[in-house]
Amino acid sequence: MIQRKVCLVGDFAVGKTSLFSRFIYNKFSEDYLTTVGVRMQRKIVPTRGAAAALILWDIEGGKDGATVRESYLDAATGAVVVCDLTRLTTIMNMKNYVELLLRVNPAMQIVLAGNKLDLLPLEHAHLILVRRVAAQLDQLLTLTSASTGVGVEDMFTTLGERLIEQAVQQP
Repeated sequence: MIQRKVCLVGDFAVGKTSLFSRFIYNKFSEDYLTTVGVRMQRKIVPTRGAAAALILWDIEGGKDGATVRESYLDAATGAVVVCDLTRLTTIMNMKNYVELLLRVNPAMQIVLAGNKLDLLPLEHAHLILVRRVAAQLDQLLTLTSASTGVGVEDMFTTLGERLIEQAVQQP
């Protein structure tokens, strides 16, 4: 079993802590909880090939990536960049987080999470935009809802699989 550090990054109030809680504890709270610094938790993710132990770092929200402490990203091999599908600026700011992550680790496995899917109609323009941004960044996009749980488990399982594949390919 491999063990990998995975960071959740994104602007403030996009749902990083809610995704973290949904994945780790299968719980969701309507109350907004500001993360100060970082919260960490380990979870084993069974995948098709093997299991991956993900050490999740729920990093405090920033504004457009400028305030993320690079020291939090040290030794991370995976990341989830979270945006709030109801807030256009958070979608546009994903680029800054991806650039930061790839600067810290050019081999970083990244998944983009378009969160709060439950708050938008399926034909909403922000969904079209987030897909376009993901394509421009050449990153995998998962649409999620921490509230309902949609896409959360699959997103982390996919990231775990990518981290296992990367570990197998490296000597």
